[in-house]
Amino acid sequence: MKKRIHDIELFMKYPHDVQEELFHRLIAKGAQTEFGRKYDFRSIGSKEEFKQRVPVHQYEDLFPYIERVMRGEQGILWPSDITWFAKSSGTTNARSKFIPVSTDALEDCHFKGGKDLISIYINNYPESRMFTGKGLAIGGSHQINEYDPGANSYYGDVSAVIMKNLPLWAQIIRTPSLEVALMDKWEEKIEKMAHITMDQNVTSLSGVPTWTILLIQRILEIKKADHLLQVWPNLEVFFHGAVAFTPYRSLFASLIPENEMRYVETYNASEGFFGIQDQKDSNELLLMLDYGIYYEFIPFDEIDSDNPSTITLDQVETGKNYAMIISTNGGLWRYNIGDTVVFTSTDPYRIKISGRTKHFINAFGEEVIIENAESAITYACEKTGSIIDNFTAAPVFFEGKEKGRHEWIIEFRKSPDDTDAFNQLLDQRLREINSDYDAKRYKDMALIEPIIHHVPEGTFYKWMKSRDKLGGQNKVPRLSNSREYVESILKMLNH
Repeated sequence: MKKRIHDIELFMKYPHDVQEELFHRLIAKGAQTEFGRKYDFRSIGSKEEFKQRVPVHQYEDLFPYIERVMRGEQGILWPSDITWFAKSSGTTNARSKFIPVSTDALEDCHFKGGKDLISIYINNYPESRMFTGKGLAIGGSHQINEYDPGANSYYGDVSAVIMKNLPLWAQIIRTPSLEVALMDKWEEKIEKMAHITMDQNVTSLSGVPTWTILLIQRILEIKKADHLLQVWPNLEVFFHGAVAFTPYRSLFASLIPENEMRYVETYNASEGFFGIQDQKDSNELLLMLDYGIYYEFIPFDEIDSDNPSTITLDQVETGKNYAMIISTNGGLWRYNIGDTVVFTSTDPYRIKISGRTKHFINAFGEEVIIENAESAITYACEKTGSIIDNFTAAPVFFEGKEKGRHEWIIEFRKSPDDTDAFNQLLDQRLREINSDYDAKRYKDMALIEPIIHHVPEGTFYKWMKSRDKLGGQNKVPRLSNSREYVESILKMLNH
């Protein structure tokens, strides 16, 4: 661990040299692929040539290549064989997207990120007793690749892909067993995890806050305990990621009433492991520069451009929003992951996740994007003969024992005769087109049915006018990960 801390300090000190060297290694590997031959990687000698020759890709642009790999073809995007795919939602043309996970990406990115997370934590807290007990990790599930069942390939949540491939030493220090951790029936899974782990010496938790809260609440219920330290007195840290933690902080404080409890954030996605909170008293994330990921950034005012220009790491400025573009050792080339970041420091490079390139709700890991919302509303309107004028939606966060949900405000031109039917259809359609939302809604485990307000005509006009936002260039924010807009409209209606 101490040796690795030295390596991290090295890339913090020489970030541009590390990224330059990594860039040339990626191009040399990529030259052996069909994608690399298409863009003649062998003749690319500089980052500028790479930018000029290879366009920025969305998932839809890379999907034809990914689909071929899923059907068993190899050497398409990356030279080594790819048999694992990380599944997530958020694409506009399909219910789920599938990100190739090569052996290089697993070992030099995801596993390395996990080891670095522990190394940084122990370096910050050398008195830690984390290794005297078990680490409880809540993962997803995996299944055989339905595109090509004979190809011996699989897909699943990125957490499941990582868990299934962990080395033996990592399996020994975690709980519960893989068989339970990778179950796909969440209700049964939470129940089994609770009964298996509640009498163990758990010293660390890792996972998405949403599912972690459900597990904690179930354990407290079974043990008839007031808080978690009565169950796990040696618990000291929660490694979390995937969704913003701020809305959950007060709830965790009530579940784990200990000032010394530590919370460490990570930025780990299907596409790669990008950042780790490396300072005790700051939630900024150190950008990890030696994980086989070459970074470029689109300035925020060019995000919607058909042919956006990108800048390299040495050109970014603090306090500005950028869309993140990555080229990786999993075969993603100049790929727009859809996240926006703000640099809080350039020596070393630290970031905060500022949002998505599109409106979205991802308070519980559901990743509902604007296309999902509009598709669901259109479907409900068609089925009920109604016509909408405007809408917005936001999360309702966990509070005490209350579960999370979404809250919609919809203004109709022509209202549905049966509002309950409309509400049910919207929720049902959203579950059909977004697998992550469906997983959270399964048996009301993490998300219960949405609240939907049907508001009078002219509501959004009055609201936009009150904010001095009338005009063609100003649009109603369809989705938001905060409650700012929903609260503002409801407050206006109640006055």
